[in-house]
Amino acid sequence: MIRTAISVPRANLISLGVCLGKFSKTEKFRLHVTALDLLGRYAKHKVWIKGNGEMPFLYGNHVVKAHVGKTSEDITEHQGVVVYSMSDVPLGFGVTARSTVDTRKLDPTAIVVFNQADVGEYLRDEDTLF
Repeated sequence: MIRTAISVPRANLISLGVCLGKFSKTEKFRLHVTALDLLGRYAKHKVWIKGNGEMPFLYGNHVVKAHVGKTSEDITEHQGVVVYSMSDVPLGFGVTARSTVDTRKLDPTAIVVFNQADVGEYLRDEDTLF
């Protein structure tokens, strides 16, 4: 990537690399979906969703229990997780609504993972993503 950037004049080069997120006006850092590749490689906590739950998640909806295929063990409440398809393709990331133990007791329509970012954002927010 650096070798390709050499062909651009330094005065015209704005940035180089992968945008992981932005700082908000209140000086909090918000991760973007562009950080998904990096997060997916090093994620400790993961949730896999079934095929019938992929499209609702990619449209920006939260993950409900009926769509969960499997999860990592010992995930606590409000823990950051990476959401995968059943074929191990990272789809996005979010925050758990309940712990793994509490999730087993929920009804099928209860929210398990709150959606924070998904790859569908590339299409929905392409004008304002960067």
